[in-house]
Amino acid sequence: MPAALTQFSQWLRGGWSVAAAEGPDTAAYDRIMRRLGISMGIAGVLIGCAELPEIAEQSRLAPVWWTVVATLLAFGCYPVLAVVSAVSGTRAIRIVSGCAAVCFLGALATIPLALQLHTVDATTVWPYRVTPLAVTAAVLAWPTRITVAYLMVATSSAALAIVYTVAEIHPATIIENFLRALGLSALFVWCGTAATGAAARVDRESAIASRRAGAAAAAQSRDRERARFAALIHDAVLSTLLEASRAGTHSDVLQRQAERTLEQLDECRGSERDPDLLDARSAVLFLRAAVQEINPSIRFATRTWPGFDDLRMPVHSASTIAAALTEAVRNSLRHAAVPAREVRRAVTATVSAGSIRIVFADDGAGFDLAAVSADRLGISMSILGRMRQLAGGSAFVESQPGEGTTVTLVWGGDGSR
Repeated sequence: MPAALTQFSQWLRGGWSVAAAEGPDTAAYDRIMRRLGISMGIAGVLIGCAELPEIAEQSRLAPVWWTVVATLLAFGCYPVLAVVSAVSGTRAIRIVSGCAAVCFLGALATIPLALQLHTVDATTVWPYRVTPLAVTAAVLAWPTRITVAYLMVATSSAALAIVYTVAEIHPATIIENFLRALGLSALFVWCGTAATGAAARVDRESAIASRRAGAAAAAQSRDRERARFAALIHDAVLSTLLEASRAGTHSDVLQRQAERTLEQLDECRGSERDPDLLDARSAVLFLRAAVQEINPSIRFATRTWPGFDDLRMPVHSASTIAAALTEAVRNSLRHAAVPAREVRRAVTATVSAGSIRIVFADDGAGFDLAAVSADRLGISMSILGRMRQLAGGSAFVESQPGEGTTVTLVWGGDGSR
């Protein structure tokens, strides 16, 4: 019970606020916002259609202008919300959702202008039943604290609308209608904030994991440099000094050894590496660890071409590629299954001079790229979008139904295939 109270108080303080989603990696949050927006838009249209008989019945008691205006205010934003959620980003979704929530209050506010006191011969006036829909729109639009305030205002206004319009009203009926609207709307608020908050936490944890993996790879790279320098000191410098102490006289062999040692020291000093850059081996280890964290059974092969030692990849770039690669792996695990057959999956990393090419392939169900809906962000944003935003990066997805899927990620040079 104390844990539940703590969780509820954190929810009221805005701990699960949708505004908490920040940072460059917001794939899960964007996806849940889009899907909730599309669901809300469709639900608004369906509820509007279901309410048409009651709207028509109560319109006989009000001017025509009010029926038209109130219906547009209550339901007009939801088709727009569905379209915006399918084709635009979370900022546009918040704006349209906020408009839907505010317009509902406008519909309630117009009731005294059109309906006479206690003239509706029904248990409720029709906008009352739209309250949970409007409150859910507020969840998508605003942080939790504002949503809770809107919840109280909307449910109170809906209850007052019943007090003003319904012919036979009793105190018990008023309380019952208020609590019914409040309870149902609060349930939608809880579910909506929990969904968006969970998505935001997934993005934060993913970003933290990527940063930690990048830091670990950078630390590993520094440790190898230290070990290489220590080996040089032991094998070359100390050996030269020891031979010099023993020679006693001029020695051509000792002179050549000393010259070679000085050259090695110069090479070592000239090849000092930025700790935020990964060499080819560190980059491959980083990407392999990201894939095996999702599914250790996926085969990860590495190919190298002449000049692969020249690769210097920023940790940020490696994190972006790893995020796109793991999204491709997750999509395959979710959607590529074939009945009665094991799907084979493999990653091949090819490293050449200053560039790296990652190919993830499966022989699963495959799909038609042209038929992928706009709200499926796993490909458009989490893979292609990420790589397009990465300097020197690009991505390609190839798939056909029944022929598996291949995702290619390229970084380095101009990013061309």
